[in-house]
Amino acid sequence: MDELTQQVARFLEFLATQRNASPHTIAAYRNDLNGFTSFVRSERGTTVSTKTVDHLLLRLYLASLNGVNKQQQQAGYAKSSIGRKLAAVRAFFGWLVRTGQLEVNPAELIATPRREQRLPFHLNIDQTVTLIEAPAHAAQEQPTLARDTAILELLYSSGLRVSELTGLAVADLDRAAGMVRVQGKGGKERIVPVGSAALEALGQYLAGRGQLADDAPLFLGCRGARINRRAVFELIRRWSKNINTFKNVSPHTLRHTFATHMLEVGADLRSIQELLGHSSLSTTQKYTHVGLDRLLEVYDKAHPRAREADQQNGEST
Repeated sequence: MDELTQQVARFLEFLATQRNASPHTIAAYRNDLNGFTSFVRSERGTTVSTKTVDHLLLRLYLASLNGVNKQQQQAGYAKSSIGRKLAAVRAFFGWLVRTGQLEVNPAELIATPRREQRLPFHLNIDQTVTLIEAPAHAAQEQPTLARDTAILELLYSSGLRVSELTGLAVADLDRAAGMVRVQGKGGKERIVPVGSAALEALGQYLAGRGQLADDAPLFLGCRGARINRRAVFELIRRWSKNINTFKNVSPHTLRHTFATHMLEVGADLRSIQELLGHSSLSTTQKYTHVGLDRLLEVYDKAHPRAREADQQNGEST
């Protein structure tokens, strides 16, 4: 194992033990840094160290991510993926500098590509209701129908991340208070309200499981163990076939839908930030997109000159 690979391994261990990063975050860093070390070996040979990495090599790495390589055969990554990969490299070299293993961070001056502005995909009210009620209208009785309904209701009711949902224990749900305690990114805990429809679905699901210990997983997979991310993605993919959309529906779609619907009925951005567990308000601001019809409706109701014009038109007819 070369020096660069060893240092990457120690950095990942640091993220797990000192930064309390989630397994999903560590896996993403590992994947991005493994791709980077492979590129360094291809350019500088099999025996490499961080001292062989300079600003020029990182520029070549950025070019390769954009799809510009020697054979011009590699397709480029999306700007969001390039930004994530560069962020992983920058964090790795920053750690090397802070721990005295390197004097200068060669990635510090590499600019992150400007990301495309994408509006988060969300469902409308009719699509959301159809999706959530799909298990109840299933043609055949299945043992997981009550569980699937409870998961769909809770994701939409509380805007949880899929990792937050799969990590819930029975004790985290306070049905009397209508609240759920969530472990968010970086181990940050927050309390999120749960709507009445979700509480009813959760009650029906838990009633079929009998007496449960407080530390028992709230949601179980088909084999009786704690449900995993893949199973949640799969059940949403299966039930989303009942709605009319050409886009893939995922757990995060319901999180986007929760935030968008809250904003459309008047919730302020700061409250949505707290509910979603965003550390920065700028992350929440992507939900400020509102359809043109909604903008015109709000304008017509709120702007005094718009109302005045309507009144004059009404008087003249």
